[in-house]
Amino acid sequence: MGVAASKGGKGSAGWIGLAPAALSAALFVWFASLAPSVADGETLRVAWSWAPSLGVSLSFLVDGLSLTFALLITGIGALVFLYSNTYLAGHPQFGRFALFLTAFMLSMLGLVLADNLIALFVFWELTTVTSYLLIGFGHETAKGRRSALQALFVTGAGALALLAGFILLGFTAGTFELSEILAQGDALKAHALYLPILILILAGAFTKSAQFPFHFWLPNAMAAPTPVSAFLHSATMVKAGVYLMARLHPGMSGTDAWLWTLTVAGAFTAVFASLMALRQTDLKQALAYTTLMALGTLTLLLGQESGYAMTAFATFLIVHSLYKASLFLMVGCIDHATGTREAGILGGLARAMPVTCFAAGLAALSMAGFPPFLGFIGKELKYAGALAVGSEPILVAGAMLAANALMFAVAGVVAFKPFWRPAGGALPHAPHEAPWPMLAGPALLAVLGAIFGLYPDILQRTLVDPTVASLLGATGDAKTLQLWAGVNLPLILSIATVALGLALYLAHERIRAALARAVEAAPGFDAGWDRFLDGLKAFAAWQTRLIQGGVLRTYIFATFATVLVGLAGTMAAKGLWPSAPDLSLANWRILALVALIVAGALLTAITTSRIAAMASLGVVGIGVAMIFITFGAPDVAITQLLVETLVIVLAAVALLRLPVLDGPGERDRRPRDAALALGVGSVVTAILLLVLETPLDRRLTDFFETASWPEAFGRNIVNVILVDFRALDTFGEVAVVMVAGLAAYALLRTTAEPRETTADKGDPK
Repeated sequence: MGVAASKGGKGSAGWIGLAPAALSAALFVWFASLAPSVADGETLRVAWSWAPSLGVSLSFLVDGLSLTFALLITGIGALVFLYSNTYLAGHPQFGRFALFLTAFMLSMLGLVLADNLIALFVFWELTTVTSYLLIGFGHETAKGRRSALQALFVTGAGALALLAGFILLGFTAGTFELSEILAQGDALKAHALYLPILILILAGAFTKSAQFPFHFWLPNAMAAPTPVSAFLHSATMVKAGVYLMARLHPGMSGTDAWLWTLTVAGAFTAVFASLMALRQTDLKQALAYTTLMALGTLTLLLGQESGYAMTAFATFLIVHSLYKASLFLMVGCIDHATGTREAGILGGLARAMPVTCFAAGLAALSMAGFPPFLGFIGKELKYAGALAVGSEPILVAGAMLAANALMFAVAGVVAFKPFWRPAGGALPHAPHEAPWPMLAGPALLAVLGAIFGLYPDILQRTLVDPTVASLLGATGDAKTLQLWAGVNLPLILSIATVALGLALYLAHERIRAALARAVEAAPGFDAGWDRFLDGLKAFAAWQTRLIQGGVLRTYIFATFATVLVGLAGTMAAKGLWPSAPDLSLANWRILALVALIVAGALLTAITTSRIAAMASLGVVGIGVAMIFITFGAPDVAITQLLVETLVIVLAAVALLRLPVLDGPGERDRRPRDAALALGVGSVVTAILLLVLETPLDRRLTDFFETASWPEAFGRNIVNVILVDFRALDTFGEVAVVMVAGLAAYALLRTTAEPRETTADKGDPK
């Protein structure tokens, strides 16, 4: 049951919903005003400096591809906002919904217009966060929370891979500006990092656009209110991955890795999703799987380079957005009017809902690919693009034929049966026509599908040709959109699609039952997701018990072990190792001091006497102070000696409250602790030796030498740095010491009695 139906609200939500609709409509008009310039080959770009030291700018670009997406986002967005104003009328959280949906639209708009990889990623993640809020809008239900979290986890994990790919791509190209990166296409494809970059970026694109095996989150996103589903599936989030692949097509396509990855993933997703769509009885779920089919088809087409494939991509992108938004909004009207979306119950609605029936019929005919609708032209172009594939045209065309035929059958289930067949049971509510704000969107979008089919040259000049030019360059070979292209193989395949689709529709109930049995017998991705989360939680609980068990020693061990693995692993991966240090007798003073420090450290580690441990620790501190004196830093040496004295005094005061040094299990842990200490010490020593081998950059040294007296009026450069140039750092360090001292004082003043130990009692014998 839809949100509006459950709330039973009537009327309109008022200006809260109309203001975003007006904003979206105004943006649509502004973008439409740019269409003539873009159609003439112009590319509009603006940029502002953001993080110049990192080469990051906030830049936006309008070309054929981004303009097409921007018009779809804002145009469909205006209709969705108008629809929501009535669909969710009376909902107590409508203001929150309108805010989330507006942020979602603006985030997607920023994504498709961004010309900088980092800016694109920021908007990419904003769509992830806002879609999470929208999918989980009904957060009072467990289903809504689970679906939102699943979408966030899957797309968020892909986004981490995408960020790594963007960083590699930016450093490889020497810039983060997309327009400059795409101009280096040949050099980029010849680079050694091309394949890792491709894998990381496609991981992000595939999770966002729900390509198999990351498809399972998208049908579950139907937990969102119907207006969100219409927007998300037609023009926004799930098209983000497709947009990214299209944007990178000029610079990264043309390799076997690109061709086969996109072709195989797209073809399999399209056929698999079409089968799953035919299995569904919930109309929204069926439409959700048809979106997967469309996303797979668009991905498949982007794997190619022919003019037919790119024209088919641009046309089908628009076709799908129009009929999918219309059908989703139509299903919302049915749910709003009847209280159900179940195909087995719905029927006989044509007389009670004539306008909804009309809009559904037009949209479904476009989805099925009937002439004279734009969907027919798109289907013809898809077949032409499939046949133009140089490697396996029969395989690709066959997959597209199967998917299109299944879509024909699903169109009949979604848009024919609810209106024209007898009702399969009692409806929760008496059916009635939806209010005009809810009908305007689906009717207008469905009519546009018919108009653009009759007059395809309007779409050709304004959107299709500029989009193809963005994908293939200014000399892109865009094919002509026409209803009649003569008797050819694409036409024969279209006729076969209708015949096969009609047969599938007539047998769809038997096919649905067979598919249900097959799905129940096979392992489910959705159930696998639950098992994955359960395993992740169990692992987190085990890790927490192991690392965060309340023992300070364990915390310290885990911290230093992590540091050791990170530093040693990085050095091993980079092949870094310092040269052997000079251990000649000329450095006997340093060697003697190092030997003294090592001896003190070893005695501290192995002794069971507190007094001996304190004394040997003091030896270490004195040895370090002597090294400072040897290298001409007496002020630092004095500081070191003062710290050592303070430590010894505090330790002596706390002596009776310290634990037994040789307590239970202590000897068993010492070899492990010693190995960790040696490992960390060796790695840190190697890093310091590597630093010493690096030529000294004296820019900061020269600055402090020249600025110490004129600007800070101090002759001791170290003191000036601490007190003047790094005053805030020093203040922070003093604050840390003060807090530590207060904590130590609080511990010393505790009223608990000191624990009596065997050592305190003496030998019982």
